[in-house]
Amino acid sequence: MWSGRSSFTSLVVGVFVVYVPYLARRLKLQLSVYTTTRSHLGAENNIDLVLNVEDFDVESKFERTVNVSVPKKTRNNGTLYAYIFLHHAGVLPWHDGKQVHLVSPLTTYMVPKPEEINLLTGESDTQQIEAEKKPTSALDEPVSHWRPRLALNVMADNFVFDGSSLPADVHRYMKMIQLGKTVHYLPILFIDQLSNRVKDLMVINRSTTELPLTVSYDRVSLGRLRFWIHMQDAVYSLQQFGFSEKDADEVKGIFVDTNLYFLALTFFVAAFHLLFDFLAFKNDISFWKKKKSMIGMSTKAGRHPERGPALFPDFSPQLWKVKKALKMTIVWRGLMPEFQVGFSLAFGPLTGSHLCSLQAMKYLSYLLYPLCVGGAVYSLLNIKYKSWYSWLINSFVNGDLAPSPMLPTLKSVAHLPWKAFTYKAFNTFIDDVFAFIITMPTSHRLACFRDDVVFLVYLYQRWLYPVDKRRVNEFGESYEEKATRAPHTD
Repeated sequence: MWSGRSSFTSLVVGVFVVYVPYLARRLKLQLSVYTTTRSHLGAENNIDLVLNVEDFDVESKFERTVNVSVPKKTRNNGTLYAYIFLHHAGVLPWHDGKQVHLVSPLTTYMVPKPEEINLLTGESDTQQIEAEKKPTSALDEPVSHWRPRLALNVMADNFVFDGSSLPADVHRYMKMIQLGKTVHYLPILFIDQLSNRVKDLMVINRSTTELPLTVSYDRVSLGRLRFWIHMQDAVYSLQQFGFSEKDADEVKGIFVDTNLYFLALTFFVAAFHLLFDFLAFKNDISFWKKKKSMIGMSTKAGRHPERGPALFPDFSPQLWKVKKALKMTIVWRGLMPEFQVGFSLAFGPLTGSHLCSLQAMKYLSYLLYPLCVGGAVYSLLNIKYKSWYSWLINSFVNGDLAPSPMLPTLKSVAHLPWKAFTYKAFNTFIDDVFAFIITMPTSHRLACFRDDVVFLVYLYQRWLYPVDKRRVNEFGESYEEKATRAPHTD
């Protein structure tokens, strides 16, 4: 009986294999970084040693900046590779049978970023030498760019996996050896490619003989290693599907520039953002479905009058609302049709409040239009752009993001769809969180906070001017009469 149980236990335990790092024997290690123009290293010829860390400690992180000589082949729009070796100290890496190494390109090909100039004076931040300027026909051709950062990681933790199903993401980086009854693996060397951002790339000119390279090292855990492997594979897949280097760089920024715990919280909050969007849309439909008149609404605004400023950008345009408020008929004049548009819902008389609203909109435009024009002129004089088209688009965007003239100018805002407004307000506060996470212009961030202020103004107006329950509606009734009216009894 006991022997049977022991055999079963041995069988179950035997399925799992404990992987122990070869570093557990505390061998003296050395980290060496070489550069070469060849993608496959056949011998130690034609390579340059740029960094040598003797007595390399896996537990100690560091960052060093070295100057790398740029070969003539690389300067002529060629490629330069970095070979990183982790090997026994005092032994050349290609003579060490237990060394691990990786190769990583230090250059990439991209179309040069257009130079930003002052559109009025033609001055630029960097004045190029005439001999280095390329002809106009070659401006759209990819050229070699320098990656100034090389981030290295080593994973040397004990871990247990099913011996028959070691994960492929880890297995492809492993080099295992058998010492006795224990399976050892050589340290897993990993290069963090996500840290290479487009904004850090440097164009390699023919006159460039040396370029700086910052080599950083830090230890990585097994879980974090697997996460970064999957992220790099995802970015690589995007590029294979046709995403440009710039588009893939935006995806990198989400993971590199944001703390992972904060990023996880962001995904959790985004789920609530989607829920509030659904509830806002549901309540907006209910509000307009039950609406029998347009009293309190304005027909002069270019956007939907029940919509606040940019707080609710997805409400405009929504043609189904226009169809409910307007009635279109076709009258035939002989063989020619004539379209007539009328109001299917009553808007009510033009009261003094509406006249004040129109006057307030008029004076507010006197303030906003000069501010938008002045901002465009200021940016033209002091900010550098790629072209006149770039300045024009930027000016239009800033004008659209300026404080909106759709501020509530009527006293009472109780007639607005408040349930939908409230859910949209929740999403506005969530957008404030995303404004700090996602890379965006400062004007967009200010627009998010402007929306918060506008909603607070709405709340103040709702408190200051509540619904007048004594006012008689179109049916000759008021809220107070309905509340005090006694039920009919026989």
